[in-house]
Amino acid sequence: MSANLIPILWEATLQTIYMVVVSGLIGTVLGLPLGVFLATSKRGELLSAPAVNAALGLVVNALRSIPFIILVVAIIPFTRMIAGTSIGTTAAIVPLTLAAAPFIARIVETAIREVEGGLIEAARAMGATPGQIITKVLLPEALPGIVLGLTLAIVSLIGYSAMVGAVGGEGLGDLGIRYGYQRFMPDVMLAVVVILIVLVQAVQSFGEWIARRLDHRAAKDRGL
Repeated sequence: MSANLIPILWEATLQTIYMVVVSGLIGTVLGLPLGVFLATSKRGELLSAPAVNAALGLVVNALRSIPFIILVVAIIPFTRMIAGTSIGTTAAIVPLTLAAAPFIARIVETAIREVEGGLIEAARAMGATPGQIITKVLLPEALPGIVLGLTLAIVSLIGYSAMVGAVGGEGLGDLGIRYGYQRFMPDVMLAVVVILIVLVQAVQSFGEWIARRLDHRAAKDRGL
């Protein structure tokens, strides 16, 4: 691989990290409260609102069912309205966020629903409000599962960020297509693949480490 391509490869890596970090943060900000609400708003639950729960559930399922590459193309007018353009890293953040938010919401919902019901009843018996139960019981207990789920979401976003390169996004995916595929430079394609693998492994390992540190049950097993 030519030395002239190394700066381009470095820039594409930074673009990918930028897209993933920003869309992951915004997706978490949107998906976390949505997931908490979905987990606590069915009939008879803490924030009982079954009609709203069902409506939001349909929206979340609809967004999750759309293949990402189709989602990117379908929301081009919306992307242009939000970002002022439909190409580039900033524009790519819009579909990446829309793909991440419902996924994160379901992850949070699942993690919260796995919390033992006895803890909720004990908190209720002590007079805790729904807000206190959510913030003091459900979220702390579900945090290791949420972290693992967010790790999975970030790994998925890395893959999506590469895919968005096919439709005008920048980053490693765009570099792999323009140089590795269109210009028949397999060494560039190999470098892109290696960097993506390293990013995924780093995120997965870091997420698992954080989840282990947050899991008080695992801490007890270690004698901490």
